[in-house]
Order: sequence, then C-alpha cells, then structure tokens
Amino acid sequence: MTHVLFSFGTRPEAIKLAPVIKHLQSLPDRFRVSVCLTSQHRELLRQVTDFFGIREDVDLDIMVHNQTLEHVTAGVLMKMRQVLADMQPDVLLVQGDTTTVFASSLAAFYQKVRVGHVEAGLRTFNRFSPFPEEMNRTLTASLADFHFAPTETAAANLRHEGRSEESIFVTGNTVVDALLLGRDMLGRWEKAQRVALLEESGLASDVVDRLLHGEGRFITVTAHRRESFGKPFDAMLQALHDITLRYPDVEIVYPVHPNPNVREAVKRLLEGKPRIHLIEPVRYEQLLSLMDNSVLLLTDSGGIQEEGPSLRKPVLVMREVTERPEGIAAGVARLVGTDRERIVATVSQLLDDAEAYAAMATGLNPYGDGTASAQIADILSDRLRG
Repeated sequence: MTHVLFSFGTRPEAIKLAPVIKHLQSLPDRFRVSVCLTSQHRELLRQVTDFFGIREDVDLDIMVHNQTLEHVTAGVLMKMRQVLADMQPDVLLVQGDTTTVFASSLAAFYQKVRVGHVEAGLRTFNRFSPFPEEMNRTLTASLADFHFAPTETAAANLRHEGRSEESIFVTGNTVVDALLLGRDMLGRWEKAQRVALLEESGLASDVVDRLLHGEGRFITVTAHRRESFGKPFDAMLQALHDITLRYPDVEIVYPVHPNPNVREAVKRLLEGKPRIHLIEPVRYEQLLSLMDNSVLLLTDSGGIQEEGPSLRKPVLVMREVTERPEGIAAGVARLVGTDRERIVATVSQLLDDAEAYAAMATGLNPYGDGTASAQIADILSDRLRG
C-alpha cells in the first residue's frame, strides 16, 4: 500500500487536489491517504474542504494578519519537517504554484521524501509575473520526482528545462475533475437549495432570481493579482463600470478578495455603482453556480481560465501574460491585459457579435476530460509498487 501525503494551504490548491484525494480514498486497498493543511489562506481554504468533505490529519495553522512571503515560507518549511518525520509518507503530493507548494516540496526534499507535482510545467517565462507563482512552480520542478503536467505544452516546458522524460506524465488538469464532481453534487440539489446557495453569497433575492432565470446578462469577475496593484488595477475596475454604463442589461458579480489592496481600490471605484454587485469571497460551489449562470467570465485568476471552457463560457484574462496559453490557442480564452479600453472593447464584441461569442463558447477544452485523478492514481501505483 502506498502512503500519500497531501499538503496544501489555499483554495485553488484545495479545489484541484480534492478530486485526487477523493479518488485515492476510494481505493483503500491501494492507498493510505493523509492530509496536511498549511492554512496559508485559512478561511477560503475551509470553504472547499467542507464542500468536498475532506478532513485534515494535521493543520500547520501558519496564517497571521498581514503575513509576508517570508513568513509563509519559513513557517511551512519548519513545521512540515515534523509532519514528514511523523508520517513518513511514500510520496508528498502538492499542486500548482503557491508558496505552500514550494516550501512543502523543499521540506520533503530535505527529508528525502519523493514529491509529486500536480499541474506541473506551467510557465510565463517571466520570473516576476505572476509573482511569486512563476518562481514557486519553477523551483518546485527542480524538487519533484513526478511531474503531472496538464497539457502537452506544459510537458514540453519541463522537457526543455531538462526534466527526465520518465518523470513527466500528461494527465489533463484536475480542475476539470473538480468541476465535474462539483456540478454533479450541485445537480442533485433542489431548486430552493440552489436559490439559497446564491442568496447566502450576499446577492439580493431579486438579483438571484434574474441570474437563475436568465433575465439580463451577467458577468462574473475575479481580480486580485498583486502585480496589477496601482494604476493597472484601477483601470480594470473602471472598465467594469464602463461596461455597465454601455449595456443597461448587463450586471456584474464580483466576489472581492480579502487583500486590503484589492478592497481599497474596489470600494473607491465601484462601491454603490448600479448593477455591480460586490460580495464577499464565495465558496467554491457558489462560484461554480455564478459561473454556470454567467454569459462570460472576466478574470486574472488561473483556475478560471481552465474552468470557463468546461462550462462553455468565454474567458477574458485581465493579465499581460498567461502560463495557460492552451486556452488562448484553442480560442476559448483571450488575453485582454489591464488596459481599460481594450477590456471594454473585447467584452463589447462578445456581447454584440453572436458569432464571435459562439466561436469562444463552443471551442474544445484543451485542459482535460475529467480523468486526471484516475491517471495520477494509476501512475503512483505503478511507479511506487512495492
């Protein structure tokens, strides 16, 4: 039996590791599963683990107010040492590009524990964009024994860096597994439960009614990248207001990230604007429902670039570069940067041109078919047998 230890500390990690954890737990004759939370982002993390019914074996509880990258790195590195010594797993699985990922992998390397990196090989080739994620994932690649690449492009990046062919596996992205699992769970809910779910997000009942009945056109927005803070972030927010001024039937739902830099700008530029609904960060299942009922998605996040195509929603990426070029190449996502006029113009094209919209909404999802978790399980069983 293979003992797999999962380490994660943020909501995106939890979303993308949840289906892997659930799948491995469904194979008790093959795997012993342990879960370590670092709680890099405690509140947002709990939303996901509660929804998927994941219980941790240990919580490092490192989060503090106004924490720095140095605090997170040192806290995870020091506390993971004891966790690894106590549990002695056969492999540590991490996901993505957070500071938790890099620090956990380094701790495992120091303890000579093998590391499996889920969503390996994403690159912008700009070490400061996104910051610090690009460096986190690049450094983790140097520590990993198993690289679970979501696409052939990601695998090619790893080969170019000199990672051995036998350590690279193209599995698709586990975010597709998570989305399909989440939608299946929500699909079994009664209508009243789905209404309550969205009302609990902070949306007024009349807004929820319009959203669920397709009255008007809704855009879901997520925006919080630190490299955009300042004038670029202000321009993004001003573009949102411009869109609602141009289209009286358009409403924007924006779950506002708790980062104080985000909140200050959002409050200053968008608070009180008609048809712009500013709500607290939502649970994963609430975000799924919002995206599923939106006409398009505006984001600077990573996961939504992969989730949108699975939901047949055009994704406009408010960043200058992306480590997920496959969506751009497939035509299901577009880079619009942080320029105010460019964002408005691209949104306008999709809202006005049915053919342009359909071309994006019906494109093939380049990020997988929902079998990544099963593939990872098979690879681990084969490579760690005995």
